[in-house]
Amino acid sequence: MKPFRELRVKSWQSFLNLITDTPYNNWAFRGEQHAEWPLYSALSRYLQTFGVDPHAWPEQEDRILRIFKRKAHQYIPQPPDLEDDFQWLALMQHHGAPTRLIDFTWSPYVAAFFALERATGDAAVWAVNPARIQSRRSPRPPKYDPRIRGNFRKYYLKGNRRFIFLGEPHTMNRRLIAQSGTFALAGVLNEPLEQILGRNRNPESTMVKFILPARLIRETGMRELYRMNITWASLFPDLDGLSRSLRYELEFHWAYNPRTMEPYPT
Repeated sequence: MKPFRELRVKSWQSFLNLITDTPYNNWAFRGEQHAEWPLYSALSRYLQTFGVDPHAWPEQEDRILRIFKRKAHQYIPQPPDLEDDFQWLALMQHHGAPTRLIDFTWSPYVAAFFALERATGDAAVWAVNPARIQSRRSPRPPKYDPRIRGNFRKYYLKGNRRFIFLGEPHTMNRRLIAQSGTFALAGVLNEPLEQILGRNRNPESTMVKFILPARLIRETGMRELYRMNITWASLFPDLDGLSRSLRYELEFHWAYNPRTMEPYPT
């Protein structure tokens, strides 16, 4: 029995019905191409896949952060404050380094795009409730806020505290802005996000998983997202994003359906 809700949707419209004017309005979302994949960070996956001893994880994570800080100045005109570890991790994530950050978005449509764009089987959109993860009622940030100097090393690097932080660094890059992005940071690396949040009271109101069968949803969903200008080119506003966006252009034509060669009504 899963501690969180799992909802299988049968059409693009049924997905829209679930995310429009519902309790999920203020939740954060993540799209996954494969519904069965657990929510691990890239750092967690790498350490486990390649057999790095868990006792070495804190030192190895600290090591790659230190290496990046020492060398990145050669490639960027204005590096972040050396003490702002969250900002450095966001920069590392942006450029493909394995970090403990897990990408989320405040837009369920952006999440659906990442879920469906290359899906051939069951994809998934995960949703998490920020009000259940950390209270937004208090004007004070949670004590483990990684934006506070020293907190990343105090609360995260040791990897022995089972909690989740959801938020953005003080300065956001172009991709994070374009994607309405935010990050989940886990206090441990050896458990997926859903397992950590499953320990919360009322986990069913903390997390939900929408399963999107590609064969039923992808064609309509991708077409509608394209019409909303949610593409690689808009979400990654650079030459890499433009190049990736050409994949879907192979499936789209204004005059006819490239799958069936049937012309659209005139």
